Amino acid sequence: MSRDTFTFTSASLRSLRLERELQDWEDARRELSHRRALSRRPLPPAPRLRHGTERIQTVRAPPPQIHCRDPAVHNTFMWGDMKGVYTVLREPGMVNALMEIVHEEMVWTPEMGMWTMCSKVKQTSALRLAAGRGRYDCIEELLFRGAEVDADPGGRTALHDACAGGYDTCVKLLLDHRADPDLIAADGNAPLHLCNTPDSYCCAELLVSGGADVNVTHKDSCLTPLHVACRRGLEEHVELFLSHGADVSAQNLEGETPLNAACAGAERPSEAGRYLRVVQMLLSAGADARTAGRKQHSALHNACANCSYRITDLLLQHGARAHAANCAGYTPMDCLLQVVEDYPNQHPELIACSLLNYGAKPPSPRVLKLCLLSPATLEVMLNCFQVVPAIEEWLQNVPDELLKEHKPLFDSVWRMIGQPRKLQHLCRCSLRRHLGARCHSGVNKLDIPCALREYLLLRIDGEIH
Repeated sequence: MSRDTFTFTSASLRSLRLERELQDWEDARRELSHRRALSRRPLPPAPRLRHGTERIQTVRAPPPQIHCRDPAVHNTFMWGDMKGVYTVLREPGMVNALMEIVHEEMVWTPEMGMWTMCSKVKQTSALRLAAGRGRYDCIEELLFRGAEVDADPGGRTALHDACAGGYDTCVKLLLDHRADPDLIAADGNAPLHLCNTPDSYCCAELLVSGGADVNVTHKDSCLTPLHVACRRGLEEHVELFLSHGADVSAQNLEGETPLNAACAGAERPSEAGRYLRVVQMLLSAGADARTAGRKQHSALHNACANCSYRITDLLLQHGARAHAANCAGYTPMDCLLQVVEDYPNQHPELIACSLLNYGAKPPSPRVLKLCLLSPATLEVMLNCFQVVPAIEEWLQNVPDELLKEHKPLFDSVWRMIGQPRKLQHLCRCSLRRHLGARCHSGVNKLDIPCALREYLLLRIDGEIH
């Protein structure tokens, strides 16, 4: 056998056949590629460099989004550990990495009929973690390295978190780096809505100075920053917003104005003073004391429900309607009577006097039992009747300590039940009925002695005649 020949086995023949098929496939691919190149439009010529000094700008694809669930990394930014921050940021993508905080919470599963542990993932960013704790140096370093100032992983930006925490230096730093002061978070709040504590005044001032809209509305409830400040009795915030053109007549989704919000917020007697000053500012700025919400619940209803005498009197002086009823049929007097037992030491009798002197109708005799714990209020109410109604059934429920402390009043009430009153009292009732809603202003214009004027306006004597 010649040295140039060899024996063909089945394996060698199969190998040659596969190699031939591969070569044919490669030739077909090249021919197809050539035909496509001939049918494609030619590319434009490359730009020429002028004077040989310019450089062609290259476009680089953004780095892939990094997800980090390491609590140690999260704590580094939250606590402002700058040494740790420098270490973490050696990886450039960590500047805008998506921080995922995993926590366990109990959830009800109807399928199993029991409470089970479920993992919830909360998304945030390094910038948000630092802003939420007021870490100025950390924020500055992140912004220097290109952190996106308006990024909102988890539905909020770093500016929202800084305002919620009252960190004014951080707010200023973010605004200096062009953070949007009117950006609406996923929960509907703008940064100004989150300036809702006394410590956040400087943050609100920086936002307003930076061009924030003082009339920005909540995405869902239509609340303005003025609504929020009035509801919490923040005097400085209210003054700031009003000085920058806040709308005192703005209404939320329920139709309530900032004045309604302020009167509803005055729930604690210890805070009544600052809420009174807020109401004074709103009324001086043109707020209408007669405006009611969708349920016809006015600011006066709220003030009476909180037993706020000075606020009630101020609203009545500015035209609030003492006899207006809400959609449930309750008048301000009804709201007062429902809370007399809760605020016996907040002088509900003074509110009752003011309401009656500004046109409120006397209550029904069957609701007088609500005044048992406030004998002075009971006296005011009984002086609206020409004849003391039959109240002996529930008058027996008066606590013994009150009976002893206000013995002259209760003795006179027992004595006068069903009996005609003095002619002087009957004249008072006739005059008050004639004046109606003008009773307060009309009596004060009469040229009569002060003692008689006070008597006509339901002076409290400690007993009835």
